[in-house]
Amino acid sequence: FPVLGPISPNLLGRTLTHEHLEVDLEKFLCPPPNEFKEFFEKKISLETIGYVRQYPYSSFENIKFCDEESRSAVKKDIALYKKYGGGGIVENTSIGLTRNLELMVDIQKETGVNIIAGTGHYLHDHQTSDHLAMTVEQMVDLYSKEIITGIDVPNVGPVKCGFIGEVGSGYPIHDFEKLAIRATGETQERIGCGVSFHPGFDRKAPFEIVRTYLEAGGKPQKCVMSHLDLALIKIEDVFEFASLGTYMQYDLFGVECSFFQFDYSIDVPSDAKRINNLMLLIEDGFLEKLQISQDIHSKHRLTSYGGHGYHHIHMNIVPRLLAKGLTMEQIEQIIVTNPANWLKFKI
Repeated sequence: FPVLGPISPNLLGRTLTHEHLEVDLEKFLCPPPNEFKEFFEKKISLETIGYVRQYPYSSFENIKFCDEESRSAVKKDIALYKKYGGGGIVENTSIGLTRNLELMVDIQKETGVNIIAGTGHYLHDHQTSDHLAMTVEQMVDLYSKEIITGIDVPNVGPVKCGFIGEVGSGYPIHDFEKLAIRATGETQERIGCGVSFHPGFDRKAPFEIVRTYLEAGGKPQKCVMSHLDLALIKIEDVFEFASLGTYMQYDLFGVECSFFQFDYSIDVPSDAKRINNLMLLIEDGFLEKLQISQDIHSKHRLTSYGGHGYHHIHMNIVPRLLAKGLTMEQIEQIIVTNPANWLKFKI
């Protein structure tokens, strides 16, 4: 269900399964080191971009990914993504993250890239009081409505969501977030949609999320666990998680800074490490359970600001996978077939 209407899954093409076209992350703003403060009071430029890459959440301009400048830069990069072979983008901006359905429609019309919008709730701290008061039953009704009948968008009309995600939680998981996970499982069982989870950055988080989701009736084969780059750093933990049967997603491709502002103890892996982990999982028989993406949600990752753009995986990572010994058929399984199978509605 792209935002312009349903298509056959085999027409989706190469697909990024976890991206954002617009999102306001103002609540994630972090102070930089005092010595560097002056550089974050200036516009992003050649003079400041190095500091922004190291401390991306210290730049208000960088994480204000919802102004006219970012929209223009995003449209430029989606056009490049289309030019270099991109077919679809799964837009993971859920309730609580300033979802802009009108922009999604505009971009699909302008570029021809299929944009799939998500429903579901993000982290507890990002919700309004009326959403925090919702019951599981009310959440199920909301998710089902936004998928089946759509959301009325001014100047556009009804726009249908194509999956539930990203469903966000921290760790320990907040009570509201547990309700949202349960509602996601119940909705998935009811209408057969795909779902995607954002876990807290603790190795126990993905396991607890999936247990709650499965207990609520959700199917493992329709579930994506995002951000394994941060939640399960050790490959041994990834293999343990793989036994649960969900899709496993490495979605921070293009992030080459190992420093993680929200937890100094976490070493963010490089693209090389992500590729090597994928190779190990493929060797062990998990090719059909892998997805990859970039989770672009800040200006510094767009080409207009010195970043890699949405086409990074297709232009820079695919050749490296081929050099590692994967066949084109195996790569297409990850970036074409797996996303289509996940997004296909199946009761």
